Amino acid sequence: MFEKEIAFIKELYKKEQIALHEPCFGAEEKTLLNECIESGFVSSVGKFVGEFEEQIKKFSNAKYAIATNSGTSALHIALLANKIDEKCEVITQALSFVATANAIAYTGAKPIFLDVSLKTLSLSARAVSEFLAKNTFIKNGKCFNKHTKKHIKALVLMHTFGLSGEIVELKKICEKYHLIFIEDAAEALGSFFQNKALGTFGKCGIYSFNGNKIITGGCGGVVLTDDEKIAKRARHLSTTAKIPHAYHYKHDTLGFNYRLCNVNAALLVAQMKKLNAFLIDKRNTAKLYKEFFKESEFCEFVNENEGEKSNFWLCALKFKKPSLRKEFIKVCLANQIFVRPVWKSLAGLKMYQNCQKDALKNTKILEKTLLNLPSSVRA
Repeated sequence: MFEKEIAFIKELYKKEQIALHEPCFGAEEKTLLNECIESGFVSSVGKFVGEFEEQIKKFSNAKYAIATNSGTSALHIALLANKIDEKCEVITQALSFVATANAIAYTGAKPIFLDVSLKTLSLSARAVSEFLAKNTFIKNGKCFNKHTKKHIKALVLMHTFGLSGEIVELKKICEKYHLIFIEDAAEALGSFFQNKALGTFGKCGIYSFNGNKIITGGCGGVVLTDDEKIAKRARHLSTTAKIPHAYHYKHDTLGFNYRLCNVNAALLVAQMKKLNAFLIDKRNTAKLYKEFFKESEFCEFVNENEGEKSNFWLCALKFKKPSLRKEFIKVCLANQIFVRPVWKSLAGLKMYQNCQKDALKNTKILEKTLLNLPSSVRA
């Protein structure tokens, strides 16, 4: 069983051991890394951090970009810059990497976990609309939870695997209920909706540059925003809230040591120059997967939807039965092909079991049937 599928993936990558998603480095990364080391500026001060921020601004067309040491810290800072705290609740999706919920929890706020769309794999606008209609009231221009009486202040949409969430619908809902719209675009660098970069539709957006992302500095993240006040606050909080001074150390609030290091930025500056080529390569891989699996009796390829251009960070399959996915994983691993089932529902994790949630019907289906395929750059 699955002999054809195994043969196809092996031919696609032409390797004995096929990773889920590995970095693609070359001579330019080594050159800039050596330059950084020789400069002596290897921490949060150095030219490559600023250069990388300028590259990201240009690519995404965001007005401001604040580089951080991870996507998780970027989301944490984005939430703090929007004054999310322990008095608040934040709506997000139950199907996501744990960092989405963790960043919310770091602020003291409580996440509310709602269902995803089977079409986009991201937060369902219908689920959000139904939840808000049944469980909230508006007072003095703020949205409150009928049950907890807490202020529901923001909504975090995570663009799953680089596929676009229901941006238009969710933005309208946020406007109606006075919610701050924030995008967790950790997986979506290079993805666009209606020719606009994912991560730039909300009050803030974030990207991740972890070792498994489309480009990487080994680590890294960035906060994107068009709001000058939010940008200044985010930068201040990410640099231990230190007030600039020639020699004194003075800090005016609780800050965080979240700045991106120059060493990691040097790698990212080199990687950014290759991003467009990586995107072409990954779309070609997705096209080949889509063609191969279109007649499959076991599963279907998860494709982008109308109006979007995905980076296809991780290509995905939806299996018709959980048992088929389980067998496919077993066969792939036996052949040194590293696939990955989607995350477990965040609402089911021990630390989040007491958070409010809806029925999560689609989430429960996908956590048993969704699978990621090897998706590294092949060039």
